Amino acid sequence: MKNILVINGPNLNMLGIREPGIYGSQSYQALVEFVTGVCRSHDLGCECFQSNHEGAIVDKIQAAYEKVDGIVINPAAYTHTSVAILDALKAVSIPAVEVHLSDVSQREDFRHVSYAGMACEATFAGYGFDGYRLAVEYLLEHHG
Repeated sequence: MKNILVINGPNLNMLGIREPGIYGSQSYQALVEFVTGVCRSHDLGCECFQSNHEGAIVDKIQAAYEKVDGIVINPAAYTHTSVAILDALKAVSIPAVEVHLSDVSQREDFRHVSYAGMACEATFAGYGFDGYRLAVEYLLEHHG
């Protein structure tokens, strides 16, 4: 494994501002620095991408075909609504791991269904930023 694409969905650009009691007080830039540091420590290339637009996320997944070795994805609100993101992940067949900062299983009922997760090998939810580290290490362990 040489390159990982990290995709973050809608409103994650508002980290530190949006509901800090749920999502924490650190900024999105702090998340990017954390993730790139984790990847660097494992000699992995890493691209972080964030969009509030479903189609842009689908386009990014499709563009990753034959270019990256693994995907870490936090689809955010699209987790519970986007069959398009599910289908894109299935289409490219790149090993993918789902991440959520909060423990979505302990939140509203509608957050208990993850369409994107149906195409992911594992999910790490409720670990804050550390969930991204766990996802990267999972990909390395299973796809080295």
